[in-house]
Amino acid sequence: GLPRSEGEKNYLDCRKPKFLILCVYAAFPVLNVVSDLSPPSARSSYYRSNAPRLTLRTRLVSLLCVTFAFLLHSTNLGWGLRVQNALGATNLFVLVSIAVLLGVPGFHLDKNPGNLRWSTMWEGSGSGGANAFITGSFIGYSNANYALSEIRNPIRTIKLAAPLAMISITFVYMLVNIAYYAVVDKQDILGSGRIIAALFFGKLWGLWTERILSLIVAISSLGNVLSVIFTQGRVIQELGREGILPFSGFFASNKPYNAPMAGLFSQWLMTSLLVTTVPPGDAYLFMLNASSYPLSIINTLISGGLLLIRTAGTEFSKLYTWNPSFHACYPVIAFFFVSNVFLVFAPLIPPIPAFRPYEHLPYWLHVSQGFVIALIGLIYWYINFRWLPRRGGYIIVRERIVQEDGISRNVMKKMPVLVAESEPLL
Repeated sequence: GLPRSEGEKNYLDCRKPKFLILCVYAAFPVLNVVSDLSPPSARSSYYRSNAPRLTLRTRLVSLLCVTFAFLLHSTNLGWGLRVQNALGATNLFVLVSIAVLLGVPGFHLDKNPGNLRWSTMWEGSGSGGANAFITGSFIGYSNANYALSEIRNPIRTIKLAAPLAMISITFVYMLVNIAYYAVVDKQDILGSGRIIAALFFGKLWGLWTERILSLIVAISSLGNVLSVIFTQGRVIQELGREGILPFSGFFASNKPYNAPMAGLFSQWLMTSLLVTTVPPGDAYLFMLNASSYPLSIINTLISGGLLLIRTAGTEFSKLYTWNPSFHACYPVIAFFFVSNVFLVFAPLIPPIPAFRPYEHLPYWLHVSQGFVIALIGLIYWYINFRWLPRRGGYIIVRERIVQEDGISRNVMKKMPVLVAESEPLL
């Protein structure tokens, strides 16, 4: 409906209070790390080790991975996209290979785990309580919306690509999980502390194949790093073009390599700080939850607002004329809204003793971090757009300008109250 970059920001830019939602939203990509920019080997059991040598090695490899992604996308956009797409295709190929592996003649299991028997399949389901469902939430599907300005025919492309991507990935993931459960013992899945893929390959070919699996995980992680830093860098650039961020001209620029280097650098800096300072163990899960929880809040606001607009006879349906080229079904919007409301409140429910989101951290830590970041955005908005203007006798108005590199952006200008009262707000 709004085929330009910035993703969720486009849908949250409400009329009143002016600039409030932009400031709160901007705090998340600037102050929070991207979940997929996690250490490449964080999914392996080695990252949970406290051995100083292994921890140092992991941090170094992680830092090199993030730095490579930053430099590639900052200096050579074309090659960055080629490498990113190649690794994405490799990931999909590996998933499909795992899904069909059991159908290849010659494979034999010494012991059938029996996970797919109907009598044992659902054993223990729901025993983790409401809090346990959070670990199964799926994010990342909206990344394409952060770079729509760079997609040819974005409306037609997304209308075709988004449903095909979601359907195909969902289907492949279901097959992969079935393959895992057909090979790996349930108790090993629950209690080994290792990723299921490593157990899967070890059962079929022996422990030596886990080395190959480590390489596959590293390739998968690098692909995620490249794709997410690519999109999130553009979100920060677009926020700079809105004039919301401090030093907006710096973040809005495409200099010197026709890429949002400033936004990419911001993501590199925050992620590098976390990779080099946070102790191992709970760090990876915390990174995932800390980035996915704010997205649940944002999606609740978006889907709730869309429900109000789509409900005939409401004040919002009369206020906003919304007629995009594609309409989501009302039941789908309602289901998405309810799902995100659940994802917002479920982490606040204390987990049962048998299930703990973290080994050493409190279960509510990522929730509090999300609200603290939102509070920082709120305070930033109040100081810059309410308290200082009232104290200085001016108001803030947006004005569109063109930068030296030909990019148009908004700048925030201070207008004396007597003059500004006659000026329309943009």
